[in-house]
Amino acid sequence: MSQPSNHDLAVRMAELARALAAPRQAEDIFTEVTSAAVDLIAGVDTAGILLIKKGGQFESIGATDELPHELDALQHTLDEGPCIDAALDEVLVRTNDFRHETRWPAYSAAVQKLGVLSGMSFRLYTHERTAGALNLFGYQPTDWDAEQQTIGMVLAAHAAAALMASHQSENLQSAVASRDRIGQAKGIIMERFDVDDVRAFDMLRRLSQESNTTLVEIAQRVIDTRGNH
Repeated sequence: MSQPSNHDLAVRMAELARALAAPRQAEDIFTEVTSAAVDLIAGVDTAGILLIKKGGQFESIGATDELPHELDALQHTLDEGPCIDAALDEVLVRTNDFRHETRWPAYSAAVQKLGVLSGMSFRLYTHERTAGALNLFGYQPTDWDAEQQTIGMVLAAHAAAALMASHQSENLQSAVASRDRIGQAKGIIMERFDVDDVRAFDMLRRLSQESNTTLVEIAQRVIDTRGNH
């Protein structure tokens, strides 16, 4: 496959930028990014995204077919591979030919049996609870040049932006839910003990400090006792 023209590349990047601006699920954007990688980068036959959650849990998403999931599972089992290195340590990890790769001997031998001979992995934005990498693989050896690497980095930036937006959305939803629980608990205390909202919040805060428990957990306990009084 030949490299895309500058016009084709600009059009596809603009489409991805609009996708990020619209209110959409991060998973949908990940799928568009991996599909774009296969379409835009010569030598890339399959692509996926690996997320490594806090505690070492692997999540394989946005793959163009089943092969990236198999490759992620292999790395999890063998505890080695380019996707792990990119997600946790390196900005870019590339292999022109896995037949001559020495960094991950067990993984390199295994991927050859699956028909994979080359690859590039790009580190995504790393959240305190999640590390990630955009992973691109080819069925033939490929001398990855600067243009191919640059396109991959731009696509990884799109995926990273989607990941960041997803975390921000989750944090916002969590904050709203926490505020609502605290508000409910304050209302229960105000009614039960005939105090104003300032006094009710102070009671919640003291209970939190004395029990070394988060304010939200204390609020939930108060809500749970509502039917007992």
